[in-house]
Amino acid sequence: MYDPARRRRKRLKNFVTNALSLLASVVLLIALWEALVNVYNLPSYVLPAPKAVLAALVDGLAQSPTSRAGFWYHLGDTLTATLAGFAIGGVLGLVLAAAMAEFRFVERIFFPYVAAIQSLPKVAIAPLYIIWFGYQIESKIAMSVTLALFPVLLNTLQGFLSVERDRIDLMSSLNASRLQTFWLIKLPTSLPMIFAGLNLGIVYALLGTLVAEFIGAQRGMGVMVLQLQSVNDTAGVFAILVLLAVVGYLLIAAVRMIQNRVVFWSGGTTGRPTA
Repeated sequence: MYDPARRRRKRLKNFVTNALSLLASVVLLIALWEALVNVYNLPSYVLPAPKAVLAALVDGLAQSPTSRAGFWYHLGDTLTATLAGFAIGGVLGLVLAAAMAEFRFVERIFFPYVAAIQSLPKVAIAPLYIIWFGYQIESKIAMSVTLALFPVLLNTLQGFLSVERDRIDLMSSLNASRLQTFWLIKLPTSLPMIFAGLNLGIVYALLGTLVAEFIGAQRGMGVMVLQLQSVNDTAGVFAILVLLAVVGYLLIAAVRMIQNRVVFWSGGTTGRPTA
C-alpha cells in the first residue's frame, strides 16, 4: 500500500545521509589538500592553499552582478547558454529518437550524421561556430546543443527500442493506433532511459558552453579562467573550478529531482546511461 508519509520520511533520511556523506568527503578533501601544500611546501602558483581559494571565491561572489570582475556576471551568461543548449539539444534528441524508433528510414538517414558529428573533436568544431554565430551567446548555445544532443538521442533511442514486444502486440490486438502505442506504452517504459540521457546531457551542455568560451567569447566563466591564467592567478582559477563543480552538481540534482517526480514508480533508479 502506498504510504505518502513513509515515502517522505525515506526521502528525508536519504537526503540527510547524502548531505552528511558529501560534507564528510569535502572536509577530508580539504584536509588532504592542506596537508599536501604544507608538507611539500608547494608554491601558490602551482597549488594554492584552500584558504587562498576560499578567499578568491568569496571575493568573486561578493562582486556586483553587473561587474565584469565578479563571478555572477560571467556565471549568468554561462548558465543561460547551458540551459538553452540543454533544452534545445534535449528536445531535438527526443524528437529524433522517437522518429528513428518509429521509422527505420529516418534512422538510416540521420543517425550516421549525428554519430559523425559526435566523433569530431569539439575543439575543432568550436572555431567554425565562432565564425558562423559570432562571439556572442549564440555560438555557445550551438556548441552546448552539439554536445548535449548525442547522449539524449542515444539513450532515448535505446529506451524506445528496448520496449517489450509483448506490450506492443497487446496494443495491436486492441486496435490501438501507432500514436496511442507510443504515448501509452513506449514513452512511459522508456522514461528511465530518457532521464539517464538527460542526466548526461546537462553535464555535456555545460562542457560545450565552456569549450566555446575557451575558444572565443566575450563573457562567461571560461573567459574568466583565461583572464586569470594570463595573470597567474591560480587561486582564482581554482575558485572558478570549485564554483563550476558546485553548479554542475546542482544541475544534475535538479534533473534527478524532476526524474523522481516523473518516474516515481522506478524507485529513483534509471537505466544504464550510454554516452
